[in-house]
Amino acid sequence: MLSNDENQLLTRVGPGTPCGELLRRYWQPIAGARELTEEQPKKRIKILGEELVLYRDDNGGYGLVGERCSHRGTSLYYGFLEDGGIRCAYHGWLYDRTGRCLEQPFEPNPKFREQMLHPAYPVEKLGGLLFAYMGPQERKPLVPRWDILAWNNGHRAVIRQETLNCNWLQAEENSADITHTYFLHIQTLRHRAHKQTAGNSGEFRGDPPLGWRPGASDQVGFGRPFAKYGFQPFEWGLLKSWVYEGEHSSEGWGHPLIFPNMLRISAQMHWRVPIDDHRTEIIIVHFRLSEDGREVEEREDPLVEYMAPQVLAKGEYAMDTFFSHDKMAWETQGSLFDRSKEHLGESDRGIILFRKMLKEQIEIVRQGGEPRGLVRDPEKNTCIELVGWQNEGDLRTGSYWADGIARKRSRDEVFDERHEVFDVPYGAARPRSGATGS
Repeated sequence: MLSNDENQLLTRVGPGTPCGELLRRYWQPIAGARELTEEQPKKRIKILGEELVLYRDDNGGYGLVGERCSHRGTSLYYGFLEDGGIRCAYHGWLYDRTGRCLEQPFEPNPKFREQMLHPAYPVEKLGGLLFAYMGPQERKPLVPRWDILAWNNGHRAVIRQETLNCNWLQAEENSADITHTYFLHIQTLRHRAHKQTAGNSGEFRGDPPLGWRPGASDQVGFGRPFAKYGFQPFEWGLLKSWVYEGEHSSEGWGHPLIFPNMLRISAQMHWRVPIDDHRTEIIIVHFRLSEDGREVEEREDPLVEYMAPQVLAKGEYAMDTFFSHDKMAWETQGSLFDRSKEHLGESDRGIILFRKMLKEQIEIVRQGGEPRGLVRDPEKNTCIELVGWQNEGDLRTGSYWADGIARKRSRDEVFDERHEVFDVPYGAARPRSGATGS
């Protein structure tokens, strides 16, 4: 468990908060590029507790400025886009994308506007996403070219999930938790399917992720019980490992947590972006390999897909998709989970390791240092390959395309003496017969 002070340290994200200052050292996705159009070139954004306006100018450039005009606090969302900047609709103050005030039409003294510096942050586009950097400008790193964003032998889709009504850490800690998948996802769907067969429930609203079907993965692949599980820090964050129970058992690793607020799963990257202390946006980029693995010329930014609501009309969670399972688990902890009341065990070792990492990096920033995982060398930023850290799913989407086979890392390349492994006791999570229940 954490003390109340420790919990506040890791969860509060507003300006000036220790965790907020850490998260501001990383480029955060704020929108899909296709969300800004000629007809609708502006969008309200709230991120890390700050209310902002994102806009696209006539030349295809982007700006991100504080929503409230520095003059009288009127929303700049209703302003006019002019010469790469935005003009307030109240009294005509004009700001450029760096926050400089270029005009104050009714003020005779030009030195007055020269003293103004409106909140503004740089924006860059990569892989169909718009990223913002909200940290100290003199320390701005490169936008990481994760393989999902840099590959050119397929197509991307940007997916926005329904806003989470809870703190970002509740979602990100889930990325460090491997054991929840068996009951929260597999057993939930299995029990639901059993009720459907008995005629006690309605139909699925849609296919569960990963193509799961009741019984289809009970013996081989995803859905089998774990015999062992483990955790280890790695270059970009935290890795999970497992050994499946049964005759066809094999040791795997995958779904790495990418520090500070990402999850890589198969051919997807998930960002858990704090809106404020009590709400979170989940933005996903999904990559689909071209039929022959050849390069594809993307003439337009990828479409932005919006996931259906996961809460039914009567206020209960649908519980028929993986996201509705996760949303239930995270939101029912409360909008900001009180971790002083939890009781962690060995299976929560990944969460403990992630919290330790988070606290260490917060302290590094407090001391004026550089947190882990920032990218500054352009030569190392051509394509940051994460696919090799996975050993599940379809790895043909590798960045090193050679005769249709991606480069995979060996076990010795992935794990070292820091790898901690735990046995699953026989019981509800690991039946001795190998049966998974109904």
